[in-house]
Amino acid sequence: MNLAAQLWRYLTKVFDLPRHLRAIRDTRVYPEISTPRVTAVLFLGAILRLPSLRQISKDSDRAGWQRLLGLNGPISDDVMAYVLERYRLEDWRTVLVSINQTLKRNRAFESAKINGLLVVSIDANEQFNSRHRCCEACCQRKIKTRTPAGQEVEIDEFYHRMTYACLHGPDFSVVLDVEPIGPGEDESAAALRMLGRMRRLYGPRFFDVVTVDAWYTKTPFIRAVRRLGWGVVSVLKQERFDVYKESSTLAAAQAPERFSSEGRQIALRQVRNLTLGEEGNQPVRVVLSDEEWTQVNRVAGQRVSKPMQSHWRWIATPELDPYPKEVIWRIGHARWAIENHVFNELTKYYHLEHCPHHHPVAVMARLLILVLAFNLFEVFVRLHGKLWQAGKVSLQELALRLDRSLEYPGQLTPLWSG
Repeated sequence: MNLAAQLWRYLTKVFDLPRHLRAIRDTRVYPEISTPRVTAVLFLGAILRLPSLRQISKDSDRAGWQRLLGLNGPISDDVMAYVLERYRLEDWRTVLVSINQTLKRNRAFESAKINGLLVVSIDANEQFNSRHRCCEACCQRKIKTRTPAGQEVEIDEFYHRMTYACLHGPDFSVVLDVEPIGPGEDESAAALRMLGRMRRLYGPRFFDVVTVDAWYTKTPFIRAVRRLGWGVVSVLKQERFDVYKESSTLAAAQAPERFSSEGRQIALRQVRNLTLGEEGNQPVRVVLSDEEWTQVNRVAGQRVSKPMQSHWRWIATPELDPYPKEVIWRIGHARWAIENHVFNELTKYYHLEHCPHHHPVAVMARLLILVLAFNLFEVFVRLHGKLWQAGKVSLQELALRLDRSLEYPGQLTPLWSG
């Protein structure tokens, strides 16, 4: 069966995607090319991992694209850029929320639960940087560089940063939302703005726990997340906290709980009834983990084994008091997935670091399209791709096969009529 036809049939049957794409609006008054056509072209370009608007424009002239999307000719990159600037971002977020809610109703997230808890990882990522182009949403910093004559000078560099919310399981990952970090803004402020919106759009019970790195280990952030209705597991690294020193001293007298996991030897301890020592005296529990494993590297054609060890501390808020320390350990390590899987996949295969059109709305619209395509391709392949599940084909190869399947327009059914 034609892979593109199979994908669109699945997205239509399970998620009613054509209806969602048609509902996305922009602010043009008298458009010559309808918004759904441009939207479908941009989304298909993201699914196929095309790097630029120019490449999407070129491919939109292919017979398979014309048949599948009901086009009468190619859509220029200028038109796509113009529409990207004028999209209503709330419409794209509505589609993203609807897709994830459907996944939860279909029990796709059951394997992602840790002791019955759904855990969302929050982290920030730098998208791209430029020394020449900027917009009002750009952050700015000074960097040192050398002139052709070898003289060291300091110049301005502009860049965009985003905060992501990701739900990761053993089968696949999905991005729940993305929020830009404004110029001079702390990433925890952007994260709270995003979490507040997620509570309104997804509801307070869509997930149970938020896990973050040490940057967010601050009383105001933790208090705000708890008020939104979620527990928090956060990395504790700052030795300046009294709770760091207290937990180290109190845990030293304990006998650890030992177990093995994925080749690692784990020793866990915990200390309850501590406070962060900042304003508000936020109550926390600290879980300490000493981990040892053997890392095998290939050096000069030889396999070299090297003993490794790491030491972790996490704080957990009172909502998680009924759960044993091993659950906190698992939640704490779940945070790695947002970087190891989501950021790496989006950067390597979805051209996350490329900015096809530098405009605040266009940047966000393009990013929301990317994460929507990432989510749907992940679900389609990892949950329903038999060849991938059998280890016979990679995700990248499937993306290439999807592109090649568009060379057979007679096997495709239009995404919509009219």
